[in-house]
Amino acid sequence: MAQQLQNITVQAPGFAGINSQDSPVSIDQSFAATASNCVIDEYGRIGARKGYKEQSSNVSFASGSRGVEAVFESLDASGDKVIFSAADNKIYKGLDFSVTDITPTGSTPAISANNWKIVSFNNHTYFYQRGHEPLIYTDSSGSGVLAKHSDFANQTTPPQANEVIGAYGRLWAADVSGNTKTVYWSDTLQGHKWSGGTSGSLDLTTVFPTGHDEVVALAAHNGFLVIFCKRSIIIYSGAESPATMQLHDTVEGVGCVARDSVQHTGTDILFLSEEGVRSFSRTIQEKSMPMRDISNNIRTELTTLVRLEGKPIKSLYSADEAFYLLSLQDGNTIYCFDMRTTLPDGANRVTTWSGVEPRSMALLQNGDIYFGRENGIFKYEGYQDDTASYEMIYYSNPLSFGNSTNLKFLKKFNLTVIGNVAADTTLVWGYDYGGDFNKKTVNSGLSNSLTSEYGVSKFGRKEDIDNDNNGIPDEPDYIPAVFTVGTDIQRPKVNTNGSGTVVTIGIESTIDGAPYSIQQIDVHALLGRLI
Repeated sequence: MAQQLQNITVQAPGFAGINSQDSPVSIDQSFAATASNCVIDEYGRIGARKGYKEQSSNVSFASGSRGVEAVFESLDASGDKVIFSAADNKIYKGLDFSVTDITPTGSTPAISANNWKIVSFNNHTYFYQRGHEPLIYTDSSGSGVLAKHSDFANQTTPPQANEVIGAYGRLWAADVSGNTKTVYWSDTLQGHKWSGGTSGSLDLTTVFPTGHDEVVALAAHNGFLVIFCKRSIIIYSGAESPATMQLHDTVEGVGCVARDSVQHTGTDILFLSEEGVRSFSRTIQEKSMPMRDISNNIRTELTTLVRLEGKPIKSLYSADEAFYLLSLQDGNTIYCFDMRTTLPDGANRVTTWSGVEPRSMALLQNGDIYFGRENGIFKYEGYQDDTASYEMIYYSNPLSFGNSTNLKFLKKFNLTVIGNVAADTTLVWGYDYGGDFNKKTVNSGLSNSLTSEYGVSKFGRKEDIDNDNNGIPDEPDYIPAVFTVGTDIQRPKVNTNGSGTVVTIGIESTIDGAPYSIQQIDVHALLGRLI
């Protein structure tokens, strides 16, 4: 007897992001095996990331340059905003790279790297990196002077630190060549004075819970100074008055491996440890500070790439986009962690990006995201990569549809895609964990799509119209929406073939100027004999 055709619906494919950690045999179908150049959009759908558009001009770096390895926007008390960047062992101001780099006054320092940590503090901008004398920029009505620290008025010798933050009315610095166990702080409101007044230092030798450790990064949170070491975390309370601050808590066995992975979200601190990306949240009711592994579902994959990474690891947190980006340059991979919701296992949903290849990332005061790349500074916007298209790819894990013992004969796929009505959609399917996939490309075109405003079809519909006024209606014509702001819905249908006990399905699309999200996949299949 012929088996009845069954309909299997995959709602919001990839809703839970990538899971490469668990066994694909029993994994929930809401996880994805691949989600490349994707984000989780505000409606919980897998969708295309935005592209990037060049903001800089007249870029002409030296041959072999790695490009813009640091980007930062400073803000002073008068509201002046200045964008700084570091490339070719020079400091640039603004986005026009034809302007001569701003050279520090006095004798020129031997700048030999571009991995600056840049902070704004008390109407000055400070530049710190390992093995370099710090630089200070003083702004005045949009114009200013960049000086070596030693040429700054009334200065005292600073630590040549790799890490610096501005918090609690002073600068804090750590990770000095030859001394990675001491934290220094400047005088109150004077980031150029590192001796006298209320300045000081803290030797952590007797505090390290592991016996010996190295300071990597610093953070400030609710009156606490959080000191991230390679294998531990040390928290001091009362940091508003560092001379009397006290050891509050230590975390042994978990540390931070990358200075620029630390991002403050306002209520939490994210950082990269040897075990993956961690969330360090404090509860007022408890003395301890519990941590979550937000990269739990990709831990092995991520930590493998981190160990192979030879270039500085960069990160960015955007409240507007609700994501935390972690960029691994050698692997040409950005991990995008969605920060809207947390999965039941405590992890956050994650997708990956490729092709962006940032050397640095910066969040501007207005929420814009800038990437420093090999060929300039680019803004995260639109749906093209510097005028070129890019590929969005989603693949499911092997799906048994709740029955792993029967053959499945796939007959038809009905897709619901939200986004670019003109985009080609390639459906991919394969069986039984194999590497061979069938692919079929469809373009739903106007004949299979509906553009609507608030779901009212009269704003975008097909009608028979007598275009040539001969009294005979022409072929159905598509009437565009009365209002241009609407939703493009594609519903392409694809006939499929083949059989297997488990099925992997995927969708590929070329993103070229418009957003694209996957809403639903309906699979029509026959269940065959037991295997």
